[in-house]
Amino acid sequence: MSIVTRFAPSPTGFLHLGHVLSARAGFSRARDAGGRFLLRLEDIDAGRCRPEYAAAILQDLAWLGLHWDGDVRRQSAHFAAYAAALERLERLGLLYACFCTRAEILQAMSAPHGAEAVYPGTCRGLSAAARATRMARGMPYALRLDVRAAMAESGALKFYDEGIGWVAAAPDCLGDVVLARKDVPASYHLCVVHDDALQGVTHVTRGEDLRAAAHVQVLLQRLLDVPTPVYAHHRLLTDASGRRLAKRDRDLTIRALRAAGETPGAVLERVQGMAV
Repeated sequence: MSIVTRFAPSPTGFLHLGHVLSARAGFSRARDAGGRFLLRLEDIDAGRCRPEYAAAILQDLAWLGLHWDGDVRRQSAHFAAYAAALERLERLGLLYACFCTRAEILQAMSAPHGAEAVYPGTCRGLSAAARATRMARGMPYALRLDVRAAMAESGALKFYDEGIGWVAAAPDCLGDVVLARKDVPASYHLCVVHDDALQGVTHVTRGEDLRAAAHVQVLLQRLLDVPTPVYAHHRLLTDASGRRLAKRDRDLTIRALRAAGETPGAVLERVQGMAV
């Protein structure tokens, strides 16, 4: 089997050292196996994504020598494909409209100490008539996946995580995730599942903060009848205080390091040293 990996950043800021770790992991995995390394821009959030950041991502990766294969896939150009995936889930009766505001959701959410809070399914039990009435009033809503119904449809699931081994999927760990909303017509979970399958991605290399996402994505893969890739979740880079690197850390962006005179080799060595 030919290995295909991908790096899929959102152009909402400049790349930082943490992004380089993820990109290099996918690049090295593909190149070592004689496979393909793809670049995808997850730019579905038009309110936050910027063309200048998209251009900078391409420039920074090329400067680092992390060259990708083929054309760059830009998710914002493929909303029709994601809508078709949504329609398939709708036909299965697995979506419902959620009219809760963010404030209402936060007020209703609860979780045991140390656990991640999940949406409690407030709107799951609304009748078709109640939903139609709210829609007729023009109330904004999101489309959520009815995870319990979806799990009944899919049956038991598992996936392979290279850092752990075989994992029994528990999609309800994230609750009824949002798959679309008015301002963003398709969600991360839906788009990444669709695109990984379309592009033939065999190995997903990404940060460990997305390990839980694999559980719901495996469920969507089964529902949409597409393959499940192998997952590899690497540790996250942190600053001297132990805080996870983020796009707000402007002094650690590739753009800033380039301006400071660092070479591509020095940047890659720095990332490798931080990852140990």
